[in-house]
Amino acid sequence: MAQTPWGEMPVQDSHVHFFSRNFFNALARQKNLGGAHELENDLQSLLGWDMPPSEPALLAKTWVDELNKHGVEKIALMASMPGDEASVAAAVAHDPHRFYGYFMLDPTQPDAVSRMAEAVKNPHLHAVCLFPAMHTYSIADARVVPILELASDHHLAVFVHCGALSVGVRQKLGLPSQFNLSYSNPLHLHPVALHFPRIRFVVPHFGAGLLRETLMVADLCPNVYIDTSSGNGWMKYEGLDLLTVFQRTLEVIGTGRLLFGSDSSYFPRGWNHAIFEQQTKILYEAGIDVTDVTKILRFNLENVHSERLSVGIT
Repeated sequence: MAQTPWGEMPVQDSHVHFFSRNFFNALARQKNLGGAHELENDLQSLLGWDMPPSEPALLAKTWVDELNKHGVEKIALMASMPGDEASVAAAVAHDPHRFYGYFMLDPTQPDAVSRMAEAVKNPHLHAVCLFPAMHTYSIADARVVPILELASDHHLAVFVHCGALSVGVRQKLGLPSQFNLSYSNPLHLHPVALHFPRIRFVVPHFGAGLLRETLMVADLCPNVYIDTSSGNGWMKYEGLDLLTVFQRTLEVIGTGRLLFGSDSSYFPRGWNHAIFEQQTKILYEAGIDVTDVTKILRFNLENVHSERLSVGIT
C-alpha cells in the first residue's frame, strides 16, 4: 500500500517506460559509441543514468524492489522502441502479478501486422502502443486497421500518444527527434474509437497540450481513457494549472476513465514518487473522496485490462 492524503491505498501506475538494454544499445548505435564498453561508460556518462542489466528479468527484479519500496501494487511497463516486445514480455513473465506488458509498434513497417499477430499470442503482453507523430502516420490510416482488428479480437488495450511529443533521453544525447505533430491530433482518434468500441484506448498526458480535443473525444467515445502521466510541461501551451486540468477532466469524463500515471523510466531515480505526491495532493484538494480516488489510482487501470486477463491470457 502507498501512503496518500487519504491514508494507505493500493496503487497501480499506468505509465512506466521499460528502458531495456536493447533500447540503450540502439541509442549507442545512433551516437556511434561502439560496443559494450562504450555503452557502459560513454552513454552512462552522458546521461548520468544506471545502465540496465542485459537480462530483462533482472531489470524487472529491480522494478519489483522499487515498487515494494514505495508500496506500489502493479505498473504498466512500456517497451520504449518498436521490436522490443520480447524484452517487456520477459520482464512481465518475471512477476505477472506486478506488471502489465505494453509494446511499441510502428504500423508503417512491412512486418507490423505479423508482429502484432505474434504479440497477441503472448500471455505477457496486454497493450500495443502507437506513436503516430513519431512514425508519421494517421491513427485512421488503413495500415492501422488490421492491427486494431487484432487488438479488438484479443482484448488488447491500445495506447495512442497524442499532442506534443518529445523524448527526453534523445534530447539529452543530442539526437534528432523528427516527429510530425500534424498526426498528433486526438480528434483523429474519434472515428477509430467509434469503429472499434470493444477496444479500450488510452491517451496519455491529458493529450499533451491538446486537452480540449482529448476531452471532446473522451466525452463522445466511452472507450477512451486518459492518463495523468508526465511533468506536464505541455501546460505552457494551454495556460492552465494542474488542478484546473484535473477538474476539467473530471467534469467531462468523471472518475471512471482517468488513470494515474507517473511516466517513470530510468534509474537511479526509479519510480517517480514526486509525481504521485503532487497528483494525489491535487486530487485531495479537489475534494475527491476515497472511493473515487481508488478508481483513479487502481481500479480503472485494472478495468482497462480486465477482458484480456479474464479470458485466461495470463
